[in-house]
Amino acid sequence: MIQQEDTIAAIATPVGEGGISVIRVSGKGAFGIVDRLFKGKKRIKDMASHTASFGNIVQPEKDRRILDEVVAVVFRSPNSYTGEDVVEISCHGGMLVTKSILNVLFESGARHANPGEFTKRAFLNGRLDLSQAEAVADIIHARTERAHRSSLDQLKGRLSKEIEGIRNDILNFCSLIELELDFAEEDLELANRDDFINRAGRVVCRLQELIESFNVGKVYRDGIKVVLAGKPNAGKSSLLNTLLQENRAIVTDIPGTTRDTIEESLSIDGILFRVIDTAGLRVTDDPIESEGVQRTMQQIGRADLALMIIDYSQSMSDEDIRYIDSILDEIKAHKVEPLVVLNKIDIATGKQFNKTGKLLHYPFVKLSAKTGEGVDVLKKQMVNLATNGKQYQEGSVLVTNARHRDALVRAKQNLELALASLKGGASGEFVSVDLRASLDALGEITGVVTTEDILNNIFSSFCIGK
Repeated sequence: MIQQEDTIAAIATPVGEGGISVIRVSGKGAFGIVDRLFKGKKRIKDMASHTASFGNIVQPEKDRRILDEVVAVVFRSPNSYTGEDVVEISCHGGMLVTKSILNVLFESGARHANPGEFTKRAFLNGRLDLSQAEAVADIIHARTERAHRSSLDQLKGRLSKEIEGIRNDILNFCSLIELELDFAEEDLELANRDDFINRAGRVVCRLQELIESFNVGKVYRDGIKVVLAGKPNAGKSSLLNTLLQENRAIVTDIPGTTRDTIEESLSIDGILFRVIDTAGLRVTDDPIESEGVQRTMQQIGRADLALMIIDYSQSMSDEDIRYIDSILDEIKAHKVEPLVVLNKIDIATGKQFNKTGKLLHYPFVKLSAKTGEGVDVLKKQMVNLATNGKQYQEGSVLVTNARHRDALVRAKQNLELALASLKGGASGEFVSVDLRASLDALGEITGVVTTEDILNNIFSSFCIGK
């Protein structure tokens, strides 16, 4: 069984060769364990908090062989990341020296930290609430400015403060309802029903706003998967290269050059777009090309946004229209947002494009992947579709975590049940049960209400050392 009283250690920097590596040690025995290995001008146990000392890490007890020159930084409880006594050892980077120091720490009484255990201890010791702890992992994995900014806002406690304010509103009324139950025989009404119905209605609206913010929050956090689809030689690979501003995909005048998928990522307006170039869509007897078409359809089914690339310089036959319409229908059937891209406007007269089928029933842009004309308009449209046209200002409370959204949905549902009970004249017992359920759901977000299973699930996704 994992003990909270254990002293834990782990490499806190990426494993590999580098200028330095940092080894973190946390727990009641951290100072004593490191003190036995560290030889410098000051002993670890005598150092003031937030001070550093230069010295050597040596083999314990036996030959006292020097393993490395290091800098040891002391953080005394409770003013540390975990809220415990912490020592951070900065040594030379490299697999051998780092693991050698880690091994002598284990020999001296520390054990290897589990994934996320340092942050879990920070939560258990009250240094962070649960939503802030989850933000730590999000900051580490952030790949765009918006992902980093929204995670940093959560770490600063903006979501926590919002949730705590909502919980207090519900808790105050729940307390009055339950106090009334204690004096049921006196027939006292301590909670004004009309006032609560109005206030609870406003809370329901605020919860709905937070729930809806997840649609944008998950985009900021996880990015958007975009599939480039269309007939062979429509310019999909050229558009990918233009978006990336590099020659990533092979471009030729020969239709069907792309037989497999190519995936690359780019940031547009701070949002991560994972763009996938696919094989051209057409009916073919070529088994390799058929496999490429099948993979294209699979990618479309897993996408968030599908760019349907059309050669605007070529006329379309009735067969072309029927085939493209069928692809658009399939895109919509997968609940994927289509965006029609009319490419090659640099050589198009517009006269060839005399039949469109369902194409222009969807949002569309005109551009030239070759010259770059219209590509900025495409980027703006991609961002607009990714965020449903909603932009959140810096400092806005934004839900980015699916666990938080699910908890907010349950909180709203139970609060609406309490409202319905009040409006229907139900007794305070029924109202109280639903209010308590709403409070518990909100408490799961910040960790006021939690279970070991929830904690294990959250922190198991963290990297070791954090």
